[in-house]
Amino acid sequence: MPEILRVDPASADAVAILRRYYDDIITRYYGRPATEAEVDEQLAGDPDDDLRDDLGVFFLASEAGRALGCAGARYVDADTAELTRVFVAPEARGSGLAAALVAAVEAESMRHGRTRARLDTRDDLVEARALYAKLGYTEVAPFNDSPYAEHWFAKELAQEP
Repeated sequence: MPEILRVDPASADAVAILRRYYDDIITRYYGRPATEAEVDEQLAGDPDDDLRDDLGVFFLASEAGRALGCAGARYVDADTAELTRVFVAPEARGSGLAAALVAAVEAESMRHGRTRARLDTRDDLVEARALYAKLGYTEVAPFNDSPYAEHWFAKELAQEP
């Protein structure tokens, strides 16, 4: 299993995997390869400043110096963490890495006092929706008006005794 570490989302390795993440979701959305300009625009237009310090968390999975996945959460209120940027590179899919990344985010969110996690996703991200259901997330009513959100999920986080 690759090493999973909390990192600054502005670090070089984090930006590299985030570029792959955006390339993947833009390609799926448009049904054609994403352009570098589209990836650049998305990185600039949706910054990850709230995935660090006391505002949130960002984890990177890497092996032999190569970034293979990421996951983050922003702390939207005193009780809620919102998962975002959950991604595993194609060459590492099916290995359990996505579940391990989500578990790391959930555990860190609980350490910061969050008792629930939520997320939104799109229709075309079928694998993501299956993963979230497998991890105990259930579909809930919409909690935002994101133009890219078509499914909303939530989960109560188990607090340690």
